[in-house]
Amino acid sequence: QVQLVESGGGLVQAGGSLRLSCAASGIIFSRNVIMGWYRQAPGKQRELVADITDGGNTNYADSVKGRFTISRDNAKNTVYLQLDSLLPEDTGVYSCNALRYGSYNLWGQGTQVTVSS
Repeated sequence: QVQLVESGGGLVQAGGSLRLSCAASGIIFSRNVIMGWYRQAPGKQRELVADITDGGNTNYADSVKGRFTISRDNAKNTVYLQLDSLLPEDTGVYSCNALRYGSYNLWGQGTQVTVSS
């Protein structure tokens, strides 16, 4: 069964940190697969937060550069998102995505991150 399962969300005060994890199963995690984290705030469209290629190249939204760090462990089929210096505007549902062009575009169920001021 192909699936992505996120964990690590929660409620944190502004300035705090969280670490999100996304465990993938049923896919060859390391081959030509771009793993990404997206978020959707209430009343807003889903946006890319960060992604990482199988070679480790990363890309970040301007709003999170210097605060968030994406990483992946191919041996564990897991991608992580370290969220530091959190702001109230970081609140939203964070979803994991696995993209392999020409093959699949998979989504996890999402995990809620709430940052209080």
